[in-house]
Amino acid sequence: MSNDRALWFILATILIDAIGVGLIFPLMPDLMDRVGAGGASNGAVLGGILMAAYAATQFLCAPFVGGLSDAVGRKPVLLVALATLAVDYVIMALATSFWLLLVGRLLAGVAGATYITATAYLADISTPEKRAANFGLIGATFGIGFVLGPALGGLLAGIDVTAPFWVAAALSAANVAFGLAVLPESLAPAKRRAFRASDLNPFGAIRDAFRMPALALPLACMFVFEFANMVYPTLWAFWGREAFGWSATMIGGTLAAYGVGVALTQGLVLPALLKRMSEHGVLTFALLTGTVAAFAFGFTTAPWLVAVILPIACLSDMAPPTLTAIMANATDEDRQGVLQGVIASLGSLAAIFAPLLMTPLFRHYTGPDTPFHMPGAPFLFAGFLMLLIFPVVNRIRLRTETASGA
Repeated sequence: MSNDRALWFILATILIDAIGVGLIFPLMPDLMDRVGAGGASNGAVLGGILMAAYAATQFLCAPFVGGLSDAVGRKPVLLVALATLAVDYVIMALATSFWLLLVGRLLAGVAGATYITATAYLADISTPEKRAANFGLIGATFGIGFVLGPALGGLLAGIDVTAPFWVAAALSAANVAFGLAVLPESLAPAKRRAFRASDLNPFGAIRDAFRMPALALPLACMFVFEFANMVYPTLWAFWGREAFGWSATMIGGTLAAYGVGVALTQGLVLPALLKRMSEHGVLTFALLTGTVAAFAFGFTTAPWLVAVILPIACLSDMAPPTLTAIMANATDEDRQGVLQGVIASLGSLAAIFAPLLMTPLFRHYTGPDTPFHMPGAPFLFAGFLMLLIFPVVNRIRLRTETASGA
């Protein structure tokens, strides 16, 4: 019963976090205009700087948070992170300049423990054979949040551009109270490990993880996939505005549709496929759909085609939970927090560099001096990156089969 209660809290935490993120995405072009960006091209670059700043802070803090949760337990770390996120949303609501928005994003990066610790918590209470499906539940819940968040963001935008931030702050604060009331600790004292000074070094944690033969290749795949997939949160709103003239409401609607697709994919399709295919087979299929979708979005010029491509793109979201399960099953119990911290750190590195590379690429092909107007150029670049993952996945499969045969 306690495991069921804990699972519901973790899913509620992910849901509220996703709603908070989804509330903001449809408003990004308007928010950048509010702080003086002036146009989709320049707004995308400023938005990319905000995303990179958040990711850089999270990268520096993620291994520390993961190691701390291994040492003191998941519950206190998780609740402090949720409370900090509530404070961040208040700052974002009050911000009237780009620099205050930047302060808010830096604070949110420090509080990026929500997803890290929630995933480690779920690893604690899941059996090895259930981890892939349970990690898929996290993705499905995040998808549901993306349904509710953009829809609420579009509605609240009619009141005020800051209204979504106030709602996100209230939801985060409510979840802290919920956690204090119902959440048990998942990591028994006997399974904890002492916090080490090396846990403060994000590069050291990544180096140690890559030295483990079972983790090096999956971690490399995770990084490249996350880098390529950053094209969606980084540029979807600006791409939609530039390519099709979408309003905040339309951007929110397409993001909500994407959320429905992710929820169905990770909540229903992923568990069903895992019953019929190996984890490596599911991973290959997810990468194939992601590659097709990225190239298709890159060349799309008709809005109605977005509705055709979007379900294909949703299927690619089976890749992260499948890769996470492959790595979690190869890691000892007292290292799950560190593993999730390393995964989050690699995601943060992708989120640092991808916006800084993709937003100038977007501006180059959409600015007034561009020789060739092509808003979808960053999607083509993302599709090329996904192609590079396929031979690595095949090596992971062969290595796993060899180890099993031994």
